[in-house]
Amino acid sequence: MHKLVAYLFSLVLLASSAMAADRILLWPGGAPGSEGKTAPETVRISPPDEEVISNVNAPAVTPFLPDSAKATGAAVIVIPGGGHKEIWITHEGYRVAQALAERGIAAFVLRYRLSRADNTPYTLDHSLADVQRAIRLVKSRATDWHLDPQRVGVMGFSAGGHLSVLAGTHIADANPAAVDPVDRLSARPAFLGLIYAHIPDGIVFKADTPPAFFIFGDNDAVVKGQGDRYRELRKLGVPAEIHVLSGVAHGFGIRPTNPPHVAIWPTLFINWLDASGFLKAH
Repeated sequence: MHKLVAYLFSLVLLASSAMAADRILLWPGGAPGSEGKTAPETVRISPPDEEVISNVNAPAVTPFLPDSAKATGAAVIVIPGGGHKEIWITHEGYRVAQALAERGIAAFVLRYRLSRADNTPYTLDHSLADVQRAIRLVKSRATDWHLDPQRVGVMGFSAGGHLSVLAGTHIADANPAAVDPVDRLSARPAFLGLIYAHIPDGIVFKADTPPAFFIFGDNDAVVKGQGDRYRELRKLGVPAEIHVLSGVAHGFGIRPTNPPHVAIWPTLFINWLDASGFLKAH
């Protein structure tokens, strides 16, 4: 029965995903640090319908754009997790982006280079550069996509949450002298969606850290200290909100088998964006 439900859910998602556009390379001429690396991505399917990606040499975003009648002008870079070894791009990427687009929020699912994959030539710096470039790229296309460049944030899951936090604490400012016009824009995210995010002890929050939304399960054995990090931000005067899901473990994302109290989490995030002013034109 669960397999049948998952299969039907995937069909509904496919039927409703017409708003998803073709992926866009972050660097059309090749990513810095990926010179000469042309091997295609490795894709496997985890039953029943999860697409899992590794061996990323050409970082890119897949846009999910809302209907113009619903569009809020806000945008989110969606960063799936996978332990920095692979990318679980279905339940932490495509489904999330679709849910956001249906609520008027443009979403861009990120394929990023992986720093802990076997024999990887990449480091965490390459992964962070991909996130920063994605933010800048979306801002550079704000007019085309009818977005407010001041309302482009990031949302990350597990390892993707780690990258989201890095983007919010290692802010790449605008560089007016850059040869590439995309790199002349600031890579500061407007907000951080931290979904069972891995936040290492070495991460230092500051008063200019973007507003943050935390959500995780109380049975999560992978990530720890979320409440402490939330309190750190509040002491710094940074707006933040936290939710703890009862009886829930790591990696829930958006799955057809999620119980109602878990399935509601995207609405909690969107409500927070709205209450924080990110869904209202400035």
